[in-house]
Amino acid sequence: MKSDAVRKAELEARQADLNARLAEIDRELDSHDAKDWEEMATEREGDEVLEDLGLSAQSELRMIDAALGRLAEGEYGFCTKCGSRISEERLDLVPATPFCRDCA
Repeated sequence: MKSDAVRKAELEARQADLNARLAEIDRELDSHDAKDWEEMATEREGDEVLEDLGLSAQSELRMIDAALGRLAEGEYGFCTKCGSRISEERLDLVPATPFCRDCA
């Protein structure tokens, strides 16, 4: 069983990784300077993919922030819906999950 300190370190590492990824996406979105329509269309398609990745990262960051809050309150590892203990296996797969397997 991993300690809360280990879980917190894992969540913070993932948080830092996602923040770096978002910064990279922002740089990429701001770097376009295509002049012709064909290049602009291709860049726009790529931008849509980057924007979706950014939204996904932001969603995961919100989950991590909530999980870190639960850690600080001593409620991490317990389902926010039913109050049951979340299994170690589930926390290993989805460390920021607020729900046990049954409530998810």
